[in-house]
Amino acid sequence: MAEIEIGMGKTGRRAYGLDDLALVPSRRTRDPEDIDLRWEIDAFTFDLPIMAAAMDSVVSPASAVTLGNLGAVGVLALEGLWTRYEDPTSMITEIARLGDDTSIARMQALYSEPIKPELIRDRIKEIRASGVVSCAAITPQRLPTYADTLLAAELDLLVIQGTVVSAEHVTKDGDPLNLKTFVRRFDIPVIVGGCASYQSARHLMRTGAAGILVGVGAGATSTTRTVIGVGSAQATAIADARSARLRHLDETGVYVHLIADGGITTGGDIAKAVACGADAVMLGAPLAAATDAPGGGWHWGLNSGHADLPRSARVQMDQVGTLEEVLVGPAHRSDGRTNLAGGLRRAMATCGHPNLKELQRADLTVTPVAP
Repeated sequence: MAEIEIGMGKTGRRAYGLDDLALVPSRRTRDPEDIDLRWEIDAFTFDLPIMAAAMDSVVSPASAVTLGNLGAVGVLALEGLWTRYEDPTSMITEIARLGDDTSIARMQALYSEPIKPELIRDRIKEIRASGVVSCAAITPQRLPTYADTLLAAELDLLVIQGTVVSAEHVTKDGDPLNLKTFVRRFDIPVIVGGCASYQSARHLMRTGAAGILVGVGAGATSTTRTVIGVGSAQATAIADARSARLRHLDETGVYVHLIADGGITTGGDIAKAVACGADAVMLGAPLAAATDAPGGGWHWGLNSGHADLPRSARVQMDQVGTLEEVLVGPAHRSDGRTNLAGGLRRAMATCGHPNLKELQRADLTVTPVAP
């Protein structure tokens, strides 16, 4: 991709978001009923290629079970309120009622409560007992502390997640945190991220992870691009990670799954993310807009409660329907925010692609949305 001159001696790449793209129909179409939306990672198969983001406004133990029964997978935040308090429902209700001028300070106080290993164990067991896949997320910094707890809890699927995650975190205060060491301790699939470039994706793939999260600063609540100036255009980030995967597959014979994280609102967005190279997507705001989402009409990230530098806003959501209606319909709106699976299925049928692997071969055009 050609670079654009920013000024004398400084260039940058032109990058594209999902809104800049459109799918191109092929020479055939298909019946929507014949479309297969299943996604597989390691030994697990999901009816929908959708992961619910590890945010207290999106995933509680109860909503993780609901999402699992609908064919998706809910990712519980192991550094959220559910592992700090025995019953955090009153805190979540309080966050939803806070004024804008007091919300961040109060969330910082709530999220300063210590994480309790026994609650990590109990939440995971609660989800597992329901019969759905248990999935939870933790940051690389806290992984060494709670790795033994996670192993003992028999978690099914682990996400190691941060704003930006590198294969090796260097610190002057001790030994580098080498993700490869921890990924290989777990006899379960591990997903790591986020990342936003070809090189960072390649390095994360070398950790032995089953999948990587792609996207930085693209989420609805994220203020990372404003606060620290770091971010990525989602379509280009996915395409770069896809190229890294092809190289990794050629070198090792190992296929690493890409999960697009951020900037996805509709079934059409999911289809375009897959066409860029994603195997699945991680959704926050679209699910927080459900009437039965834990946030009660509000959405925030864990970084809202960061003690020193909050990088996530609390956002009020326009509630559009139940989690079931958001994921699988029926839709009673024309904006694509409900029946995400139906939108994805219709996009694939219109373009003639019977499954997600075939959709990854779809043609795209750069068609920016008019301002």
